[in-house]
Amino acid sequence: MRLLYTGDTGYADDFKDIRARFANRGPFDLALIPVGCYEPRGFMQDQHVNPADAVRIFQDLGARRAVGVHWGTFADLCDEPLDQAPRDLAIAREAAGLPEAAFSVMQRGETRPIE
Repeated sequence: MRLLYTGDTGYADDFKDIRARFANRGPFDLALIPVGCYEPRGFMQDQHVNPADAVRIFQDLGARRAVGVHWGTFADLCDEPLDQAPRDLAIAREAAGLPEAAFSVMQRGETRPIE
């Protein structure tokens, strides 16, 4: 199992570089990519991607699957509602033509087997 956790990040071409650097080992099986706490964009864009940028990161990495993390927690830190990120991720995923299974979020307390 090859896992990548991006941590807090803004969007950059670095993820294409990461894919190239690790290309000889095959694609990442799972990427944990932040999808929350992204508004207001002017202030947050350098340290927190929005769901559309998270989808770009997923595509740049060429990972097999992704789980959106870092959402629904910090009510006083961001301007979007706590439950907005999964809705915006669904819109971004659909715009990119990705199935839900490719890049999803987990509900609080949810568990999933890693295959």
